[in-house]
This record gives sequence, structure tokens and C-alpha cells, in this order.
Amino acid sequence: MSGRPWFAQPITDEGPILSSRIRLARNLRKYPFHQKLNAPGAATMVQEIAGAIAPPDSGRGFFHKMDMQSLGEAEQKTFLEKHIVSPEFLRGTLPRGLLISDDQNVSVMLNEEDHVRIQSVQPGDALAEALTAANQVDDLIEETLEYAFHSEYGYLTACPTNTGTGLRASYMIHLPFLERTDQFKALLPAITKFGITLRGIYGEGTESMGGIYQISNQTTLGKTEGEIIEALQNMTKKVMEHENQARDKMLGAHRADQENMIYRAYGVLAYSRKITAKEAMDLLSEVRLGYLYGLLDKAKPTKQIYQIMMEIQPGHLQRVAGREMDEAERDYARAAYLREIFC
Repeated sequence: MSGRPWFAQPITDEGPILSSRIRLARNLRKYPFHQKLNAPGAATMVQEIAGAIAPPDSGRGFFHKMDMQSLGEAEQKTFLEKHIVSPEFLRGTLPRGLLISDDQNVSVMLNEEDHVRIQSVQPGDALAEALTAANQVDDLIEETLEYAFHSEYGYLTACPTNTGTGLRASYMIHLPFLERTDQFKALLPAITKFGITLRGIYGEGTESMGGIYQISNQTTLGKTEGEIIEALQNMTKKVMEHENQARDKMLGAHRADQENMIYRAYGVLAYSRKITAKEAMDLLSEVRLGYLYGLLDKAKPTKQIYQIMMEIQPGHLQRVAGREMDEAERDYARAAYLREIFC
């Protein structure tokens, strides 16, 4: 498990799909669910699971254990901004643990909604590779610990929607053209009928930024891993067809206007002195379109566009600065960072 993080790899800028994610939800048989755990039990459980994944002197040195309680707020936010942890995990009050692989593409949240949340993220359209990496960690735990498992229902989870395989598969997908059309709102309830949902950039309960969404399965009970992944792939293909139709229509009728928006976006990113996160995300979305469809005749940054999107978020800016900043300070720091990239 080595190499570059998924968000630093060129394939993230080569199509609408930025990344593929597999998340496995698991609980240990010997402990009550998260809602019934007390602090001593939670602490013991976290240590036990961490030891199963990377026991001392095992040679499994590719995971790093993070003590969330000892991390500052800015550093915790960077984990959220990198999609390593969930908002709910950061809100937790009981002892928690986080294990991260060397390349940051595989992580394990201990004591989130479930005892174990294994997450694997790969760049581009690579659900099979993400599943393989997640299963490797799952197997390590099962070598020494027993999961809560029912012969009829499958893996038992705190939320019934995860019971069964405990698998949540998702793509992070860029849908800027579709987002601008009237059919976008009608599409959301339509895909829900097929057990698929479209959520914001950081998952459930979050909003889209820069036209980026997460599309994932909603339920796992009664379905195999293969069936879940196939259904997601089929629905994502249909959503991308709608995006391509909206793109072709918009570029066919308003290509000059679109190019103007892209170049204006580039200019603001290159020369602004103060900029909000939302405005910057929207402008970066335009610039990504420009590079993706050959509408922008400017040298491409050495960093991937999504990596730039991630590094302009509050946690990253404050971590680089080494201090807490108010909103105005972050807006100035964000603009300075973007000028270095695009000017």
C-alpha cells in the first residue's frame, strides 16, 4: 500500500468520475453497538481492532494509527476534506481511532456509527480495485476477531440500511452541465427508486460544491456485493449520459458563452486578492471543464484540479498557516494560494 494519494493522480482530471470508493461497515460480536458503548468499552475495542490490523512486530507497517482526541481542529478538518473521515466521526465523543495507509487511500474509522468503517478510495473508475483493498483489511480483522453476523441477514449494523453486505459503493462525479438544467431535480427522485442516491461532496447531509456529487447505493440487505456494484455502475452510466447530453446541448448552442465563462473563471483565480470557498469551487469547476473538453488554452497546473479544490478548504489553509484563521483571513489566504497556482 504505497504511492501517491488518489487525489494527486492525473486520472482524476481525465473524465467526469474523479474517484471510486468502497466502504464496509462492521461490528464486533463481543461489544454492544456504538449507541450502547461506554467510554472504557470503546477505548478497549479501539485498541483491540487496531491491534488486529497492525499488531506490533507483525511487519504490517503500512498503517498509521491516529489519536483523534490529540489532534487539533484544523488537522481533524483536513481528514474530512480528504474524505478520510466522515462528519459524524469528527462529532464523536467516545474514544475513537483512525488508521490510515501510507498512501492515504485506505482508512479505517474505529467507533463511528459502527465499530469498524473500512474505506478504500481509488482514482477514476476503479470500484473493483477499491473493493480488493477494502477486503484485504476486512480479512486482517477477521483473522483474530469475530464480527456480528447473522446467517440470514448478514453483517449486523447500527443502521438497518447497512445490514447485509455492509457495503456502500460510491463514485465522486462532476456534473456541472446537468446541475444547470431543469431535469437535474427530476433525476434525483428517479434514481432513488432504484436504490441509488446522489449526495453532496462529503456524503450524507452535505451540499454539492463545484458541481461535485457522490452517487452511491442506499441499501445492502438482500443483495450481493457484485449486484450492488453493478447497479451503481449502471445508474452512474445513465446519469453520465444525461450529463453528456446537457454538455452537448450547451456547447452546441452557447460554446462562445461557455468559453467566456471559463476564461473569466481562470482570470479571477489567477488575480483575485480575496475569494470565498464557494466562489473558488465554482470557478475551479469551470476551469476543470475547460481542460477536460479542450476549451481552455492555458498551461495546466502541476496539481490536479480536485487536489486544488481540497487544499483551499478551511482545514488545509489553517494547517498550512499553523494557526486558526477567521473567515476573512482564510479568503485572503485562499486567493494567495490560487494565485501561486494559476498566475
